[in-house]
Amino acid sequence: MASRRDFLHHGLRLTALGLVAVPLVDAQAARTQTEAPGTDLEPPPDLFDAQVVDIDFWVKPRTLSVIRPQSGERANVLYWKDGEVIDSAYQELCHLLRDVNGKASIAIDPKLIETLWASQAFVARYGLERPLEILSGYRTPASNNRLIEQGVPAARQSLHMSGKAADVRIAGLTEEVLGGLVKSFRKGGVGFYYRSGPKGGWIHTDTGLNRTWKG
Repeated sequence: MASRRDFLHHGLRLTALGLVAVPLVDAQAARTQTEAPGTDLEPPPDLFDAQVVDIDFWVKPRTLSVIRPQSGERANVLYWKDGEVIDSAYQELCHLLRDVNGKASIAIDPKLIETLWASQAFVARYGLERPLEILSGYRTPASNNRLIEQGVPAARQSLHMSGKAADVRIAGLTEEVLGGLVKSFRKGGVGFYYRSGPKGGWIHTDTGLNRTWKG
């Protein structure tokens, strides 16, 4: 896992990404999850200000809250405390990020888990405390080939097959906001997948080369 010093060195240099004309929060999703009906949830202007991150952010215990829509699983996993990974919790996360269809699991890259946690924890600082939806984690080669045959976006040498990629979303956040945040960590590839409909699109994040694309 990357050290706190390594994360602080890279920082959270968030990019503008043309967001001036793009809603930061999906209004429909926000309305259904706020306590006050009819009130849209709006992130503060400094959501993209790297200076808001202090050292306490990186040294506090790390709990990842996830949902697997395919299996209906929900979990809150404390996996890092006092500078060390909790092995039993790491194993639980590897299971949660398994190939649900192929019924197989693999050791997930700890750097991927760290990026998932940091993204969720960052937006939680602004009151957006919502689970991270894991649409796809590890994929067996057979599952990956099946997606390709079905016309679903999937690379033939996908990092999903080595436990180094995940497709995720956070209810209420647009692809631009979540993708921009993940991209700011500079820990690998980020794919922006825009989709219409009540659930919207998703963000692909991996621990490969730093690159971005839209699908």
